[in-house]
Amino acid sequence: MTSVPVALITHAACLEHDPGPLHPERPYRLRAVLRALEAAEFRSLLRETAPRASREALRRVHADAYIGEILSIAPEKGEYQVLDPDTVMSAGSAEAALRAAGGALAGVDAVMSGRARAAFVAVRPPGHHAEPARAMGFCLFNNVAVAALHARARWALRRVAIVDFDVHHGNGTQSICFGDPDLFYASSHQSPCYPGTGAAAEHGIAGNVVNVPLPPGTAGRVFREAWQTVILPALGRFSPELLLVSAGFDAHKADPLAELRLEVEDFSWLTGELARLAAAPTGGRLVSVLEGGYDLAALSASAAAHVRALMAG
Repeated sequence: MTSVPVALITHAACLEHDPGPLHPERPYRLRAVLRALEAAEFRSLLRETAPRASREALRRVHADAYIGEILSIAPEKGEYQVLDPDTVMSAGSAEAALRAAGGALAGVDAVMSGRARAAFVAVRPPGHHAEPARAMGFCLFNNVAVAALHARARWALRRVAIVDFDVHHGNGTQSICFGDPDLFYASSHQSPCYPGTGAAAEHGIAGNVVNVPLPPGTAGRVFREAWQTVILPALGRFSPELLLVSAGFDAHKADPLAELRLEVEDFSWLTGELARLAAAPTGGRLVSVLEGGYDLAALSASAAAHVRALMAG
């Protein structure tokens, strides 16, 4: 195993985004993940603090007026600003969103500079539903898309891939990648399910979008077949210089927000496959960013298995 470590990037500000006591995307999610990663087996992780994303980095994905609107929302402590039926901001949300996007940028910088061979960015709010000028589905800024375009601007990469195993389709990420043949986006997700996008016929401008909708009740065998026969081969053909992962663990069978039937071992298996595939064209440059996962026990066990597989890859 190489001596170059896997990085864990997070920030305490991400715990201050509080959409309310009954909201599923609550601070306890991140606490559960970070607690699991305090175990002795994870001592070798390179632990780094997420910076704030710059306005310049955010503008590569999001409209400037939208960025200004999000950053200007600052409810008093204990109060909330509702952006849509699912997406709520509190006093700490703008800072958390800056650190979440900034953590994804830092993950790219860590692997591209050689400080880390892979990175897990444990942040919230999640990002893959955020569109260029619209917050939705718990998401404010599209963290992985911001990271992808940062990789181009700072590190002169051309071909960047994003894969997404969250149970919900990443409509925001797809919209950003759809018309750019040098960006690749692939997703497995439950269908029908929120947000209603991600049909198999949605291919992007140059076949650079791959969607595998899975019916409710799908378990690990079919999930693995979908990745083995459709997504991983397409990703290999794209041959990215950097692989970004939208790591949502809400396809676990215990998750309350959807109806797929995955086990912890399925996330571990897929992580290993992605790490092996990334190693060939990119030299192992893989950055994973936390998305969904709403059962705390399932989330913490799945995230730990994901990081364990990154460390073994």
